[in-house]
Amino acid sequence: MTKTLPVSRYPKVTVVGAGNVGATTALLLLMKELANVVLIDVAEGLARGKALDLMHMRSNEHFGPTVVGTGSYEDTADSDIVVVTAGVPRKPGMTREDLAGINASIVHSVLKGALAESPNALYLFVTNPLDVMTNLAVQLAGLPPQRLIGMGGVLDTARFTYAISEATGAAPRDIKALVIGAHGEAMVPLVSLATVAGRPLLELITPGQLAQITEATVQGGAAVVKLLETGSAFYAPASSIVQMVKALLEGSATLHSSCVRLNGEYGISGVSLCVPVLLGSEGVREIIELPLSPEEGEQLHASAESTKAQLERLLQEG
Repeated sequence: MTKTLPVSRYPKVTVVGAGNVGATTALLLLMKELANVVLIDVAEGLARGKALDLMHMRSNEHFGPTVVGTGSYEDTADSDIVVVTAGVPRKPGMTREDLAGINASIVHSVLKGALAESPNALYLFVTNPLDVMTNLAVQLAGLPPQRLIGMGGVLDTARFTYAISEATGAAPRDIKALVIGAHGEAMVPLVSLATVAGRPLLELITPGQLAQITEATVQGGAAVVKLLETGSAFYAPASSIVQMVKALLEGSATLHSSCVRLNGEYGISGVSLCVPVLLGSEGVREIIELPLSPEEGEQLHASAESTKAQLERLLQEG
């Protein structure tokens, strides 16, 4: 059953980048009837072709909102949310950090084009290395930091939940888990707080299983890259983006691990890092400070220092 809203009443979400992540994000936004979508790419034909294909699908699926493809930022004017997926994807053997120099120039160009047309939008960053790009955007955009958010923690949490499910046999819906820190090797799966059907995870698994779960979480993206050989993950990233877009549009009481600017929370200031937050129409509604184990606290601080160092190197090189 479709909604009765006229097309003009749906929020407007621009997705920058019509590659696998961007196009799948557009698909899910439409299927979930969350927003009208503008799919923009420097390869205008790619964006327009995928948008047309999605609109043909609308005849079968009968979703309410629409999608247009474009190469011009003028078509993105007055967006409620701008999702930045544009960038060079990882190849086998590459870390997210290897992409910093290349993708920084892309993020700079995207902000220049999008901000001119949608200065009041919320900006959601997906381009890798995600934490560094989000921090760069905070410096470049001149917007309140709560409106500039990175996606990584939601994706890492999904991978953590999957690994726990595989180890315990529990359904994902019965698992409560979060990953914080940088979206990369320095991420921090919160094993001390993870539960399965209300029971602490650490009561249900062996130390060996814990090591396997942590490894599968941290290396989840690399495992996909290795198997694909010519690309990187896109289904789970797109699903994570849409989960966050829904929370930003509608508000949510659910915690989302998101890359946001910290100002003393967890004893960290002046850097954007994935931590549990409540999201809403203003962007970051509230940063939630959870009780971490001493080891997790140390890992989070190390993650912050690593992110700061990467950003400093990038700015020096740029």
